[in-house]
Amino acid sequence: MGQRRLVAGVDSSTQSCKVVVCDADSGAVVRMGRAAHPDGTEVSADHWWTAYTEATADGLLDDVEAIAVGGQQHGMVTLDEDDALVRDALLWNDTRSADAARDLVSELGGAQAWVDAVDCVPVASFTVTKLRWLAEHEAANARRTHTVVLPHDWLTGRILQQAGGFGGWTTDRGDASGTCYWSALTDDYRLDLMERALGRAVEVPRVLGPAERAGVTDSGMVVGPGTGDNMGAALGLGLRPGDVVVSLGTSGAVFAEHDAAVGDADGYVAGFASATGGHLPLACTLNAARVLTAGAHLLGTDLAGLDRLALAAEPGADGLSLLPYLDGERTPNLPDATGTLGGLTRANATPENLARACVEGMLCNLANSVDALREKGTHVERVLMIGGASQSAAVREVAPRVLGAPVVVPTPGEYVGVGAARQAAWVLTGGEEPPRWDVSLETELEPPSGRVDLEQDEHVRSQYADLQRGLYGKR
Repeated sequence: MGQRRLVAGVDSSTQSCKVVVCDADSGAVVRMGRAAHPDGTEVSADHWWTAYTEATADGLLDDVEAIAVGGQQHGMVTLDEDDALVRDALLWNDTRSADAARDLVSELGGAQAWVDAVDCVPVASFTVTKLRWLAEHEAANARRTHTVVLPHDWLTGRILQQAGGFGGWTTDRGDASGTCYWSALTDDYRLDLMERALGRAVEVPRVLGPAERAGVTDSGMVVGPGTGDNMGAALGLGLRPGDVVVSLGTSGAVFAEHDAAVGDADGYVAGFASATGGHLPLACTLNAARVLTAGAHLLGTDLAGLDRLALAAEPGADGLSLLPYLDGERTPNLPDATGTLGGLTRANATPENLARACVEGMLCNLANSVDALREKGTHVERVLMIGGASQSAAVREVAPRVLGAPVVVPTPGEYVGVGAARQAAWVLTGGEEPPRWDVSLETELEPPSGRVDLEQDEHVRSQYADLQRGLYGKR
C-alpha cells in the first residue's frame, strides 16, 4: 500500500482559524488545529496570521502536500505600495457603510442596474460599500491604498510570502463575487464600479480558476486559490442537485449550487459564483446562533436550558413572535433595525414562550431566504442544516416545521476547512472535477409524532410575516 497523501484546508472565520489535515483520497480528517481571532467588526489582518501560525504549530502541516484557505467573505483589506496594511480590516459584519450602500445603489440607477452589472445589490456587508466609506471618512488612508484584497486572499498571500513562492496577490471567483466589483455574469472585474466607490481604481488580485495554483512554497507545498467560507462549505458538503444549505453559525446563510445567475433585484439573493466554476446563489443573515445565546442570557439560563424551555411551549409560542434583528440585519436589508418582540400579552408572557419565539424567529428569518431561492429557480429537495445551532434540540424540532422541506443534519464537522482541503486535493491531482469525498449524515429530522399540526405550523410563519410587514412593509 502506498503512503497516504495529505492536504490541508484553512477556515479563517470571524471567530477563529481552524486548520484540518485530510487524506487526499478519502477526505478523512487526520488531525486539526485551532486558534482564536479577536472579537469585533474591525481587526488587524495580522491577527489572522498569528492565529494561523498558532493553529499550525507543533508540526500540524508535516508531510502536507497542498493547502488552500477558506475565509470570511467581503472583508476589506487595504495595502500600500509595499504591501503593508494601511488600516485594520473592515469585516463583513461591520455595518458603518450602510449609507454608502444606499448611495451606490441610487447612483448607478437602482438595484436592477447592479444586478445587471454583477448579479448582486450592494448592502453594508459588501466590499464595494466599505471602499466608499473609506473614501468619505478616511481620505488619507484611501490615498495610501494601492491594493485591495479579501481576507482569504491576504492569508493565502502571507503563506506564500513567508514560505516562498509569492508571485502577486490572487483570489478566486467565489470570493471575488462578494465584492460587487467582480461579476459572476462576465467572470471579470468591473473596475468602473470600484472607481465609483473609491474615486479611483486600485490594484486587485488576479482571479484564479477553480483548480489553479496560487503558488508553491520553497518546501514544495502547493497552495490552492482558496475561496470564500460559504463556497468552501459547499465544496466540503459535496452538494447534489436539490440540496440547499442552511448554516446556523454567527451569521445565518442559505445557499445552493446553481447553473445560472439568479438576478434578484429585491436584494434577498446574492448571485455569487461557486468555487467549482458555476454559481452559488446565497442569502445571508447577520443574526443566527447568537439569537439563541441572547435569549438564553435574557432568561438567565444556558443554551441547554433554552432548549428545555422552548420544547415545553407549543408551536407559535401562544402568539409571541420575535423579529431577530439583534445586530441590525443584512437579509432583509435593515442595517439599523433592532429586535422586536410582537404579540406579547399577560397570558403568553412566559419563559417557555419567549424561548420558543427565539428559536422560531431565527428560523423564520432563514425560511424567508429558502423561499427566495425557490422563487429564483432553485429546486429545494432537502435542506442540509449545519453550524453550531444545528445541534440544538429545539432547533431540530422547529426546523422541519418552518423550512418547508425535509431537513437532514450532516455529521458535525469543519466543512469550510474540509472544503478548502478538498480544493487543495483537486489542485494537487489536477483533475477536471474535485475528488469525491463522502459526507455522512447524522440524522434526518421529522416533526415528532403527536406534535404535527400543519395548520399550526403555517401559523408560525404567518404571524412572523404579519409582524415583519407591519413594521417594515417587507417579508
